[in-house]
Amino acid sequence: MRILGFNIGAIEALISINALMFLFTMISPRIAIELLVLQPKSLLTHPWTLLTSMFVHADLIHIMFNMIALYFFGLYLERMVGEKELLKVYFLGGIVGGIFYAASSLLLGIPNPESMAVGASGAIFAVAGALAILQPHMRVVMIPIFIPMPLYIAVFIFMVLLSFMPGVAWQGHLGGLAVGVLFGYYWRKRIVEVIAVQDRYGYKFY
Repeated sequence: MRILGFNIGAIEALISINALMFLFTMISPRIAIELLVLQPKSLLTHPWTLLTSMFVHADLIHIMFNMIALYFFGLYLERMVGEKELLKVYFLGGIVGGIFYAASSLLLGIPNPESMAVGASGAIFAVAGALAILQPHMRVVMIPIFIPMPLYIAVFIFMVLLSFMPGVAWQGHLGGLAVGVLFGYYWRKRIVEVIAVQDRYGYKFY
């Protein structure tokens, strides 16, 4: 990925944008709340917040944990599917997560339509979900449980349970996870098809 004449990886670019946006929201929190944060009752008049809210974080701990997860899950997935596919699942996961959150609020009243949601968690759940489908038995260590576990357990049990902690937008997490799972199965099918062609014709793709 080339930005301002420099070659920057997709993960580095996403982390940099999140960091810059975090600094901006610390300097101008009022603007962030009025224009960038996802609020269900204002979604029709502020549809862009489905995207911008992905780059806004509540505090330092929030952005730190999200960016650590993005770095490790994202780099590994990027090596498997490439930058373009990684960005697809990241942004689509975040946007769909926002839609799930808004739909739950507006249709079911959970949470209150005046509530606000921020963070890249939906996008990161999409990345993690896709990777868990492609590499379910990869061993990972999750904070604060410093015990190696298969990735599918870390994502589909540990991370999902954490989503239901107070103050967490679980709808966005589950929406992003659903996107990631769909991408993961799609990519896994493609990988199997490529391997089958290689075995059949006896050549490799470069």
